[in-house]
Amino acid sequence: MEEQTLSGITMEEKGKSMNWSESNRLTLSQLKPGEQGRVMVIEGGRGIRQKLFLRGLFEGSVVRVISCYGPVTVEVDRNTVSIGRGMAQKIVVRRM
Repeated sequence: MEEQTLSGITMEEKGKSMNWSESNRLTLSQLKPGEQGRVMVIEGGRGIRQKLFLRGLFEGSVVRVISCYGPVTVEVDRNTVSIGRGMAQKIVVRRM
């Protein structure tokens, strides 16, 4: 059974349609403070997707890293959000 994203597109379809270079593909926890990125994929189940969605983090949202020591703190849509490192490692971003 294929996992669906919030937009209804499967992870496999999304991966085929993306035209972004592998050098810019990294997880949210790999961005340095001050760097910005666009969320491309959230690698996880429905539970983690829902938790992140309620905090404003979903595919297509732009984030700016504030701190990456301990929990990862980001700014998304003028709100500050702190998430655990494990959760941040499941968020694939493209550096901007």
